[in-house]
Amino acid sequence: MRQIAKFGLVSGLACMAAMGILAPVGAQSNKASTMPDGDWRTINRTLDSDRFSPLDEINKSNVAGLGEKWSYALKGFNSAVPLVINGTMYVSVGNKVVALDADTGAEVWVYEEPKASGPGGGMSGRGVAYWPGKKGYAPRIVVMAGSRLIQLDAATGKKVAKFGNSGEIDVTIAYGGVPTIGGDVAIIGAASLESPQGNAGNPRAYDIVTGKKLWEFDTTPDAGQPFSDTWGEGWKDRGGTNMWGFQATVDESTGTAYLPIAGPAHNYYGGDRPGSNVFGNSVVAVDLKTGKYKWHFQTVHHDLWDIDMSYAGPLFTVNGPDGKKHKVIANVGKSSMFFVLDAGDGKPVLPVEERPVPPGDVPGEYYSPTQPFPAITPPLSRVEMTYQDMVTPEDTTPEHAAACRDLWQKAGGFFNVGPYTPFMFKAADAPPRSTIQFPGGTGGVNWGGTAVNPNTGVVFANAQNGSLVGWVEKVVGDKPYSFDAAVAPEYDRSFIDGVGPFHSFTAPISGKYDDKGRAVGAQAPCYKPPWSNLTAVDANTGQIKWQVPLGINPDLPEGKQLVGNSGSAGPTATAGGLVFIGATNDKRFRAFDQDTGSQLWEVTLPGNANANPMSYRGKSGKQYVAINAGGTIVAYALR
Repeated sequence: MRQIAKFGLVSGLACMAAMGILAPVGAQSNKASTMPDGDWRTINRTLDSDRFSPLDEINKSNVAGLGEKWSYALKGFNSAVPLVINGTMYVSVGNKVVALDADTGAEVWVYEEPKASGPGGGMSGRGVAYWPGKKGYAPRIVVMAGSRLIQLDAATGKKVAKFGNSGEIDVTIAYGGVPTIGGDVAIIGAASLESPQGNAGNPRAYDIVTGKKLWEFDTTPDAGQPFSDTWGEGWKDRGGTNMWGFQATVDESTGTAYLPIAGPAHNYYGGDRPGSNVFGNSVVAVDLKTGKYKWHFQTVHHDLWDIDMSYAGPLFTVNGPDGKKHKVIANVGKSSMFFVLDAGDGKPVLPVEERPVPPGDVPGEYYSPTQPFPAITPPLSRVEMTYQDMVTPEDTTPEHAAACRDLWQKAGGFFNVGPYTPFMFKAADAPPRSTIQFPGGTGGVNWGGTAVNPNTGVVFANAQNGSLVGWVEKVVGDKPYSFDAAVAPEYDRSFIDGVGPFHSFTAPISGKYDDKGRAVGAQAPCYKPPWSNLTAVDANTGQIKWQVPLGINPDLPEGKQLVGNSGSAGPTATAGGLVFIGATNDKRFRAFDQDTGSQLWEVTLPGNANANPMSYRGKSGKQYVAINAGGTIVAYALR
């Protein structure tokens, strides 16, 4: 029988939290045990998910002297973030978990499974987790392999025979992220895909010693449970609405786990789920050991934009506008809306307003009349566009600008009325009626998340200025995700001429297409740059401290290349006053000044670093900065 945390018998304290009655918590330590400054023990370094290294050997005065010390080819592409514990690095790739000497990159041990080793395929491409052990139990490396949760002895790389079934348990529904381990509890999400009916996307927790299932949190509340009425009948057999984010945030001092719950499926149609759809697109706080609900904050009501919730955010302390200290979760996701929430009750520490947003015209659709907007911090990415925002020859090239204007005409113009513009309806045989959304596609701040300097409360984010173009039309016959069109008109993946998937609004820089209509050479967005920024926000006040373009486009003419060119990865901050980030599609690794945004260092990588960087101290005592660059771990230190 599936054990699912429901809401009927929630404690009085939790009910008060849900109602926003509890007073804010003050600053508290999240150090259940002392962690060495030189370790990097989760993919976000700590359970706080601050992605901040307290090391300062590498700093603003000497970062220009960084040089490569070693590299290790994983022989497989992924975006895993390595861990380092006591001078040993651990990382997953393909069917392997590898332990390396963090000073040299030399192999300490390699655990490898046969490719046909059971349900779920290879190891998670996001990395591994670490459990420090306790009396009678040695430290362990924990990794997902599809639907299997595997434990390895950290010293030898051998399976922990006494755990589960000879070192592993089958959790039934796969998860592509990294287990979040707080105390003896391991939390995982669910790769339940984005089908409206299917496997539940519920986060689950297991005892790290025995493998026993401890709890499961229902993300689509059943009839009679709180918030079920926000779904209509759409909660029944609902798929999606999952925790696909790669790790949760945990406050061990209060026994609270903060779960990132993604948006409901379908991504762009929700007529079969009328209402705000709680817990979709929410940070949900639960009891670490039991999964009991404490509070939630929904960042998007009735998601029609595939905004999702890729991570909960870092946990740290700010000086709030009320003059009090607050332990907070700072959340910014694909919408690029920056929310600062009290970690104790979920109430916004910086003000949030429910503002009207435009409705659409898709038959049978439900449109939320309002969405939550931070009152102080503007969106970190572009959220609107008019014809006047199109690129000019001076921005890119004359050929590119002309191709963009041609696309605008073929699309029948692009409808956009600002944040949360929904895809509009196009009747059969009607002329093109295209909607353009911002930030679209991979969104503004994606799974790479943010880093924060907890000593200052300044948060650093890679914010993309992407777009998504398309419309909604009735689905009939055997088209993807078919419904009875008379009952539930569903989106088709339409772009300008009705063929192909949704696209971003881009055109070839050369302005040329081949005889099959395919772009010749590199493409670039059709709206004015920058197309991505590295941004610093002061979470104490909500003010943007600085914002600089992140990445170059080498296919543009000299003098026009610094336009921003990034992917979904994020930054890491250090006590040396630096922000390190790869993330760009130009094979570069960079360091920026935390105070000003000035670039202080840059190196060319063997591949694009679609992974978050990390920093650690080796057994030698030397500080390193490392990144996974297209399947090669590269470590840098001062020369």
